[in-house]
Amino acid sequence: MTVKVIENAHVVTVSGAEHPRGHVVIDGDRITAVGPGVAPDLARAERIDGRGCLVTPGLVNAHHHLYQWASQGLATDSTLFDWLVALYEPWSKMDAEVAGGAATAALGWLALSGCATTTDHHYVFPRGRGDLFAAEIEAAAELGLRFHPCRGSMDLGRSEGGLPPDELVEDLDTILAETEAAIDRYHDPSPGSMLRVAVAPCSPFSVTRELLVRSAELARSKGVRLHTHLAETAEEEEHTVGRFGMTPAEYMDSLGWLGEDVWLAHCVHLHDGDIKRIAETGTGTAHCPSSNARLGSGIARVAHLLRAGAPVGLGVDGAASAEMVPLAGEIRQAIYMQRARYGPDALTARQALEMATLGGARCLGRQDELGSLEPGKLADIAIWRVDGFHAAIDDPVIAFAYGGTPPLARLLVGGRTVVRDDELVTVPQDEVARRGADAHRRLKRLAREVM
Repeated sequence: MTVKVIENAHVVTVSGAEHPRGHVVIDGDRITAVGPGVAPDLARAERIDGRGCLVTPGLVNAHHHLYQWASQGLATDSTLFDWLVALYEPWSKMDAEVAGGAATAALGWLALSGCATTTDHHYVFPRGRGDLFAAEIEAAAELGLRFHPCRGSMDLGRSEGGLPPDELVEDLDTILAETEAAIDRYHDPSPGSMLRVAVAPCSPFSVTRELLVRSAELARSKGVRLHTHLAETAEEEEHTVGRFGMTPAEYMDSLGWLGEDVWLAHCVHLHDGDIKRIAETGTGTAHCPSSNARLGSGIARVAHLLRAGAPVGLGVDGAASAEMVPLAGEIRQAIYMQRARYGPDALTARQALEMATLGGARCLGRQDELGSLEPGKLADIAIWRVDGFHAAIDDPVIAFAYGGTPPLARLLVGGRTVVRDDELVTVPQDEVARRGADAHRRLKRLAREVM
């Protein structure tokens, strides 16, 4: 097993002390020591000089739609519902080649912004278009990122009062069978796992009550987590109140969808009672500030969720509603949007960094292994250069969080180098970008062929 020593760096453990001149020792895929001062003298260790660098846990992305890399730049001035209606058509023509290429580029972009672990919510499965879920799993394995894909689903088509077109939904039995098969094939619950699967019906306006109930039963019988979108827009609340007589959070609570094994994307429009209930049940939320702003959905009550004790992570959301957004940049977005709404003490830089690391790990149920720099945890570590222009700011955490994202000197995932000096090393960076562009062009062609 390879031993690595990061030394002479400003080390932010997230869970406790900061070490302005500290070190981290890695043996294989685990951290074995973190502390101040000079690192121990270990024979044959690879020594990484961290002078001028900030060392943080690898970032954790708590919500994404990787396939959307292929459909960026469309419906650029639309609300969520109008945006979805515009994009359902091209998405319905997507095949596994598109999904794989898009996932490769989206995952590569995440890695370049310090992301070591990401989830993905894939809920579009056009008939006869190949194994889209397998395509994104293969992409994550090739790039070397820790991956938590969610087998999503929609079963409430337009003819039954849902938003998606009927040809893009699946029937209940197919969804449950395919979801169970994905869990059985891919989910690895072992310590240090690189791949875990969650169950993720899309949203209250695109799935039936029965699918939500049966999905929760399936997930809990298999010991996997649950994920969905919730309370993203005011229109969603109007839909849910009109249809069920409850807020979106109350509706999900009535179906057993709040709990420590659940995390919810967005949660922009929450009432005080919703926040209290989410916190007391330990339900996680994934805050996606750029996507919420791009679609004009609003600003989530993150400051209130954190004060209530709820787990809150950060997510970039799909690239089609947050074009080219880096995960590290969402730290700044979260800080500034909370302060714009609630004042300058609403969210600190260190709180936002915790959201992007330990908060995301809590959402994914991996807080015992990920999200902070501690002996025994996995060696998912980002090393950021905060010298150069960033050195004009004394506090390196402020330099990292407030300004443009600093250069990424190294990203380690399980002790393995994935990015070095802002360049992917597991797959040639130019090839990763090309696959994403090819996926975009292929999706456009497939959509034209059937129109």
